[in-house]
Amino acid sequence: MSQQGPLLIVSSSTRPSLSAALAVAQILPSVETSWADAISTMAKVQPAAVVAVVEDADANEVAALSRHVGARKPYVPLIAITPGGTALPDHAIPLHGSDNHERLLARLRAALRVRTLHAMVLRRLDEKRAPDATLPDTDPLDDATVLLLGRGTSLPGLSVALGERMAVVGALSIEAAAKHLSNRDIDGIVLGEGFSPRVVDAFLAVLAEDTRFRNLAVVVTANQPAPLQELANLEIIAGAPAHIAAHALPLIRQHAFETRLNRTLRAIEAGGMLDPQTGLLTRNAFARDFATAVSQTQRSGGSLAVARFAFDPVNPRAQYDGARIISRLMRRMDFGTHEDNGSVVVVFAETDLRSAHAIARRLSSVMRHTSHGKRDTRSEPSITVAALQPNDTARTLLARVYGEPQRAAS
Repeated sequence: MSQQGPLLIVSSSTRPSLSAALAVAQILPSVETSWADAISTMAKVQPAAVVAVVEDADANEVAALSRHVGARKPYVPLIAITPGGTALPDHAIPLHGSDNHERLLARLRAALRVRTLHAMVLRRLDEKRAPDATLPDTDPLDDATVLLLGRGTSLPGLSVALGERMAVVGALSIEAAAKHLSNRDIDGIVLGEGFSPRVVDAFLAVLAEDTRFRNLAVVVTANQPAPLQELANLEIIAGAPAHIAAHALPLIRQHAFETRLNRTLRAIEAGGMLDPQTGLLTRNAFARDFATAVSQTQRSGGSLAVARFAFDPVNPRAQYDGARIISRLMRRMDFGTHEDNGSVVVVFAETDLRSAHAIARRLSSVMRHTSHGKRDTRSEPSITVAALQPNDTARTLLARVYGEPQRAAS
């Protein structure tokens, strides 16, 4: 596999077996360096990725290398080969055990694909094909959603530990988990207690068979199934909820970053008409399409409805999570936008008032299962729906959905 720049191996001693495994996999070239020279060597060779063996490294050296790698663009993955109990900096992707080269190669290939995608997005942004499209500099965990699956006493602690950094979707069964994977963008899965080893193995096998989920961050906290090479970011992590969350976050962050890059790329390819943070239309593009849709519907005598989803104004994470769910699930004929006040307005084409209420309730029900921070902080919005009347204009119809919102019925 070719990459822009060599692979840098940082270790307290030479690692001939690791270099040989990379050469066999054609991940070339590779350069070895010590921890004392790691940062200076990075400046010389400009690596595409860094593999750090931290089993006997000083924590300050690891933290300094992580900060240096995290500041580089395009993305430079830092994979830290470490014992299970070692604490790592935020940007270091853990790989437990130094003898599983196949796991390392799978994780490295997945990370290099994210680097290639980042380089392409930066290049497209520099070409100014979509002047209004931007790539946020915020932590990708601000966009991340993790699926927490299980039935056990550890689930509340895991929910709090993960919810402090990202949105959490809870599922008590494999069937519920499959529905969430279909309905929303999931950046990681944490499997807690409550399932037999056979059920866990079967679930992981299904994930491995689907190319959509092979790069997901998947953390198993119990049962310890045999690792699947197809799941590049599968980790088995036991311990306290805070420890599990700390080792899961870098994997989830990388996938959330990849998802953010894909949204930005779609916005660029759409000529800047899509909002890269939500996948919905930009406000200017929505205003144009909405005026056209109202005018055409008035002339043809068809039906058209508008729904406004009003989220908690003090919870921007819930707003964006809801907007992305709506963008993913709304019909191809529909379109919407994310307003400055945090609400989402969606236009349902060829839809009467009753059908629009049903669609809005379905969208809202998906959001109901997401928690942000504290377990009782949800992203279910208040909803107002209005249908086009004979004397309406785009302005009067939009004004009606900004009336007093009524919560959609369960």
